[in-house]
Amino acid sequence: MSAFLNYLTENYQQILSLLGEHLYLSIISVLIAIIIGIPLGILISNEPKLSKPIIGTTNVIQAVPSLALLGFLIPFIGIGSSPAIVMVVLYSLLPIVKNTYTGLTNIDGDILEAAKGIGLTKSQTMRKVQLPLAFPMIMAGIRISAVTAVGLMTIAAFVGAGGLGYLVFSGVQTVDNHMILAGAIPACILALLIDFVVGKLESGLSYTNKQTSAKRTAKVGKKTKRWLIGLTSFVIIVAGAFKVYTTANAEDKIVIGSKNFSESIILGNMLADLVENKTDIKVERKLNLGGTQVAFSAIQSGDIDVYVEYTGTGLVNILNQPPESDPDKVYEYVQKEFKQKYNIDLLKPIGFNNTYALAVRQDTAKEFGLETISDLVKVSGNLTMGPTIEFPNREDGLIGLSKTYNLEFKDVKAVDGGLRYTALDNHKSDVIDAFSTDGLLEAFHLKVLKDDKNFFPPYYAVPIIKESTLEEHPEVKKALNTLAGKLSDEKMRELNYKVDSLKQSPAKVAKEFLEKEGLLD
Repeated sequence: MSAFLNYLTENYQQILSLLGEHLYLSIISVLIAIIIGIPLGILISNEPKLSKPIIGTTNVIQAVPSLALLGFLIPFIGIGSSPAIVMVVLYSLLPIVKNTYTGLTNIDGDILEAAKGIGLTKSQTMRKVQLPLAFPMIMAGIRISAVTAVGLMTIAAFVGAGGLGYLVFSGVQTVDNHMILAGAIPACILALLIDFVVGKLESGLSYTNKQTSAKRTAKVGKKTKRWLIGLTSFVIIVAGAFKVYTTANAEDKIVIGSKNFSESIILGNMLADLVENKTDIKVERKLNLGGTQVAFSAIQSGDIDVYVEYTGTGLVNILNQPPESDPDKVYEYVQKEFKQKYNIDLLKPIGFNNTYALAVRQDTAKEFGLETISDLVKVSGNLTMGPTIEFPNREDGLIGLSKTYNLEFKDVKAVDGGLRYTALDNHKSDVIDAFSTDGLLEAFHLKVLKDDKNFFPPYYAVPIIKESTLEEHPEVKKALNTLAGKLSDEKMRELNYKVDSLKQSPAKVAKEFLEKEGLLD
């Protein structure tokens, strides 16, 4: 407990900043969902034939996994807050639309007849009778959406939108429970707080908690109208302020990204530090994005200008070519194809080869006499593999590995990032995929099996950059190439160990390395 409190004390500024981002994104998303959802609910209550297709569509959206929806949105919207807000808005529509429709269509017919009898028009009946009576049901839908939005917004970190999910994702990758809790606990408190506030709004504005006289109903109708107008005005003001902010910050700069694991984040910080130190260009860091799909889509769409990719990933996953063992051939092919197909340049390799590896616990290696992957073949039918989520679906992963070695595990239970190390350590799995420079290999004292058939292709780390960025800022190339050949496998593993096991920040580790190597002026 004291260690967790120390973590909070040392990192409270970052936590508060991410909490602010999380709150902003959640509120904006829910307000937009309200502005879209309530009119939709009113529409389908007046046009019953539209109710099935509209409610059916919102049901289908709700059934789509959030990460899949984000992945679908990235090519169209890019990364950052926009896809995260769109995702949460889409997920928030169902309870708001459905509750609005249910509340309006379940009002006693005698009340509506009475309203008609005293001469109220359709619009007057809606404003002065139906909406006030349906208000508690509508607020219940908003309440559900608001609480759900806070939880969903943790996934925003997957596309570089920030928020408390950044701590959760980072903690999972580095097996840091303090970091996970520092993101999860404020998110839970925020959800409870928003639920409390919306509940108070519902209680204060709903006429069912007050008198039931016609005068009171009319008064609540006016309150409801003012409340909706206020919400609309607030969204317009915030959206305008955000537009002004983004326009004002669209100055001369480059955006440096990274994938969502320690090594990539360290390297992203190194690139940013070098550009800031050796040029006059401002740098924006969009680190800890999702995997290859997110990062590469971001550089294609122009959301980021530079990030570190791996030659083997470029060859097999991006260009869909079979694995190749010659590192020079891989580099030359990827360099040529990236330039021709995507207008992206490969700079000089950083030096280390972070290729795939298979790792087991020391007790497993001793029990079965495991030294090579070929040794593993003999006993794989008795073992469970716990790889990263993408490894079983890659040609340079389990698919090709199984063909080359004739491997067949008893079970394959894919998990995310650093969780695979935890699962292995807790005997929930027996074999994992790893990267040769993983700091957690040393932290968990694992046995790395030799790839005796040389299946895994070379994965040399190399900065990739948009050609348009180089044309506008040619000095960036010289700045980034100062890192060429400076990092060996051993050095990179040591840096990863500092982040993953010693819990140092990636930014600090990156800067200290550059200073030690004399790369900063």
